[in-house]
Amino acid sequence: MLAVAGLPLAHAGDGDTFLSALAPSPAVEPLPLVRALPEIPASLRTTLNASLEAPRSPAEIWAARQWLTDMEPRLTRFVKDPALRTELLHRAYQEARLAGLPPELVLAVIQVESAFQAEAVSSAGAVGLMQIMPFWIRELGLPADDLKDPWRNLRYGCTILAHYLAVERGDLTRALARYNGSLGQTWYPERVMHAWQRHWRQPGDGGSRAAARR
Repeated sequence: MLAVAGLPLAHAGDGDTFLSALAPSPAVEPLPLVRALPEIPASLRTTLNASLEAPRSPAEIWAARQWLTDMEPRLTRFVKDPALRTELLHRAYQEARLAGLPPELVLAVIQVESAFQAEAVSSAGAVGLMQIMPFWIRELGLPADDLKDPWRNLRYGCTILAHYLAVERGDLTRALARYNGSLGQTWYPERVMHAWQRHWRQPGDGGSRAAARR
């Protein structure tokens, strides 16, 4: 059983170009929570814009810069356009921070789900970067939401994964299996963890190793 106890969450921060990228984007309606399930993380009750208003220490700014510098070349194999690559990393970092997830885990999920193809649609009808099923629009969003919008898709995916992680009380294996719709099986969590460890784990980061503890 994978557990997320001890996972180091990346520190939020901004600086230089990262500062402008973290500036509040045009206002969007926050996604309502899933009301049928009680264990919603408190972090999901804060909108992205509100979270960005919190003051950031120099250490947080430095951590954000380091994360972006480290992840940018790793993403090159999947996203060739430099501007899109940088924006995707900014957005993934923001949404992971808002949802209380390690941003490297979010990148691993995207790699497994869509290989960073925003237009991807599965045979089951899942859409976009994090392969969101359209029924989630009824649960979390607005009828006009476009799941092929990569930034909206990230908001959905991070919210859903954080919700399942709370429902499963920190059991990452079961949360990932729920996300994939394969609860009771381990092939999908194993694929995500392999991608995390192989492609996205930072040097000296014990996050994925800690996640493997029982």
